[in-house]
Amino acid sequence: MTKHTSRHLISLDDLADSEVRDIVGHGAALARRAADGDGVTGTALAGDVVGVYFRRTSTRTRTAFSAGALRLGAGLVTYGPDDLQLNTGETTEDTGRVMSRMLDVLVARTAGDMREMRAWAAQRRMAVVNAMSAEEHPTQGLTDLTTLTGRFGTVDGLTVVYVGEGNNSAAALALGLSRYRGVRLELRTPPGYGLSGTVLARARKSAAEHGSAVSERHDLHDLPADIDAVYTTRWQTTGTSKPDPRWRTVFAPFQVTARLMEGSPKAVFMHDLPAHRGEEVTAEVLDGPASIAFEQAENKLYSAMAVLEWSRALSA
Repeated sequence: MTKHTSRHLISLDDLADSEVRDIVGHGAALARRAADGDGVTGTALAGDVVGVYFRRTSTRTRTAFSAGALRLGAGLVTYGPDDLQLNTGETTEDTGRVMSRMLDVLVARTAGDMREMRAWAAQRRMAVVNAMSAEEHPTQGLTDLTTLTGRFGTVDGLTVVYVGEGNNSAAALALGLSRYRGVRLELRTPPGYGLSGTVLARARKSAAEHGSAVSERHDLHDLPADIDAVYTTRWQTTGTSKPDPRWRTVFAPFQVTARLMEGSPKAVFMHDLPAHRGEEVTAEVLDGPASIAFEQAENKLYSAMAVLEWSRALSA
């Protein structure tokens, strides 16, 4: 007899290399099926109930996991930021213990640190999926790897330049790309807005183990000539604000423009969306022929489905 085994995704560091590749490969396969006109539905989560709890705004991630759960046969329970008794003083631990007796998967966006999600994950009955925390956006990272796989056939050997704030999407990108072989990731971040030292050290350690390289600079000089993908994110990360009122002046030189893209005519442009045309990227680039940002957004669905299936794996 087989049964489901619940697995948590709080950080990409929680996953083995084989798990990263399996999730990304399955997401890319679902994307190919969709492109071929085949259905992307199934029964892998039939009989399961997936909870979707978002304290912060979301278009792509919330829709992807909700639609993905329904496409895989699960029931759905959704919570807004003010719906749980956490707001009246119930402890995080008690909330997790109760939910784990009613839900099979909890997909949560808190925009806080990961300790709350770790507390919810301190049980084996309910899988917990981090749909964005302050430190990392792991499901975005898996989506990005799925998109690169679909476009290039493999992530191994790619050169990626990330331009913009070292935020949670950048953290996930670094932690994800560093799992592949022969990858070169250059982070070009505004001074004072780089990737956290802890995440950068983790990504560099992983990259060294895989024959890859992760570097960070605070300018756009001397970009590689063989870039495969240029990636940016919005300057105002969801749920955050910047204390320096002059921050836009610091960020302005890091706009992705047509001139920047012309240096690597074969490079694709990626953006996790939402985008603010005229800020982090010009409309000419975002809506131009090199942009795969909306393909990337669609891949959120297929990657979410792959994550959900992985989180509820069958065991003997």
